Amino acid sequence: MSAEGTKNRASDEATTHFGYREVPAAEKASLVREVFDNVAPRYDLMNDLMSFGVHRLWKDALIDWLAPRPGMTLVDVGGGTGDIAFKFLKRGGSAVQVVDINEEMLAHGRDRSLDRGILDGITWTHGNAETLPLDDSSVDAYTSAFCLRNVTHLEKALSEARRVLKPGGRVICLEFSHVTLPTLKKLYDAYSFSVLPNLGEAVAGDRDAYTYLAESIRKFPNQASFGTMIEAAGLAQVKVRNLSGGIAALHSAWRI
Repeated sequence: MSAEGTKNRASDEATTHFGYREVPAAEKASLVREVFDNVAPRYDLMNDLMSFGVHRLWKDALIDWLAPRPGMTLVDVGGGTGDIAFKFLKRGGSAVQVVDINEEMLAHGRDRSLDRGILDGITWTHGNAETLPLDDSSVDAYTSAFCLRNVTHLEKALSEARRVLKPGGRVICLEFSHVTLPTLKKLYDAYSFSVLPNLGEAVAGDRDAYTYLAESIRKFPNQASFGTMIEAAGLAQVKVRNLSGGIAALHSAWRI
């Protein structure tokens, strides 16, 4: 490779997307952290409003597919406010570690846990999806709901998922995805770029955060491409389930 080609490649690797903006890769984590710092107090309310409560059904679908059982351990990455963790324990899972890069989201999750009287079986850990603070082969399952589109290096986060799973362990990711119905896509795009930012400004006091949300969804790989990335991380038996016409999707895979 020529010196110019090497220089161009290094330049490409030094930037990444933050919504539709190109930003230095080293800055993305702090930009994402700022977004969620700002919306943390109204995050759960906004999820209910902007999805008309459907996000709860999507999370139920994740838990149904995971099928928690006694003795199962879970790391829930980016799960700061605790929705997946609470459902996992309620359905019979034994222990869950919630890892999130955002301290404000974790604090909100801890408060919700106390409000529910959930004092055992759950730990709250500040950490990055790309460098999880867990030992190799230490958990039975890895989940992530609406987190991975925010990481700087998606391939690193997926490699970390494989690293921390025990052999025979399972990954399930819930993420906004690409709508598969043309008519729905037009309506969804109009809603995402017109209604969501206004709703974010009115309820959470942050229009920019929900503009970023809409943009980040469009920058995330489609269902097939994300499945290919999961396989490239060394995970096997990748399966996909579209939810609500592809507005969201579940990806499941195993460490064999």
